[in-house]
Amino acid sequence: MPEDIEDIRDKPFLNQEDVFGLNFIRAPGIYCFRRDYREGLRSHIMEVLAPEDVAKETRGVIVDGLRYYPRAEPLKMFRIFRMKFSTLKDAEAELKRVRIVVTYLSPGYVAESEEFLVDYDRHGKHEVLLCGLQEYVKGEVLDPWGPLDKGYLVSLFCDMGFQQGKDFLTMPDRRIHALRERAEDFIEKVKQMIMKANHVPDLAGVGNLILTRSGSIKLVDINNISRITFDPMIHVDDRGYPVGDKSIEALSLLEQKLLGRSTPKGDPIYETFLDPVRIKDVRAAEDAFTLSMETLVSGFGLS
Repeated sequence: MPEDIEDIRDKPFLNQEDVFGLNFIRAPGIYCFRRDYREGLRSHIMEVLAPEDVAKETRGVIVDGLRYYPRAEPLKMFRIFRMKFSTLKDAEAELKRVRIVVTYLSPGYVAESEEFLVDYDRHGKHEVLLCGLQEYVKGEVLDPWGPLDKGYLVSLFCDMGFQQGKDFLTMPDRRIHALRERAEDFIEKVKQMIMKANHVPDLAGVGNLILTRSGSIKLVDINNISRITFDPMIHVDDRGYPVGDKSIEALSLLEQKLLGRSTPKGDPIYETFLDPVRIKDVRAAEDAFTLSMETLVSGFGLS
């Protein structure tokens, strides 16, 4: 284990006591915190919950003589970035990258979020810590590598409760039509970000894209934003993952499956990043990343 494992950014997981132990969090405060299932390699994600909702989840509520245990729904998502910054300037540069995504995808296609820098006091050592308070997005995970045909999309909408009500028979077509319209707009905005700002968000990570009840796509992970360069080199992030290439592959899959389009000829993005030789090299980088993550997980004793 690293000597500075007490650094909250190095811990594999956090609990409520860890959050209350932060010098910039009021304890016990008026909210509860719970680790979210989407917590990943780049940030801790904690659900911000109302204590009364947690009490109902724990003790249950009686409706028509039956006791139910409704799961507490987050008010917000509290994100603690694992990235360490040497200087305040480095932290501000990362914030600028986040704002690029917000500029191109707000307000309809990215979870609204307020990022802030805090003075993290760790045993008298003060460091810059990047955090975010993000909108909680209800919906189902939209996996670009999933089937995404009409039957599968209907099942996602049904999982969101649309099997109830008189409009069930007309709901699927209306919702899927709305999804395809919004997917086209989402894809176009991401392409504009790539071509004009030379950046792309992580579209490949599990759970990063959410399908909402309204038929919209929302990006909920904004802390792995890659710079895009149209050169032959496979660029990887600080964990060794080829996130830029994989995000563009994910974008192409969304376009093929949701819009029914083949890869457009003459598209400079796809011509560069979906070249068969390049794809083979990306797979090799992805395999190396997977192996390194297995070693890391084993080191934490989580395997």
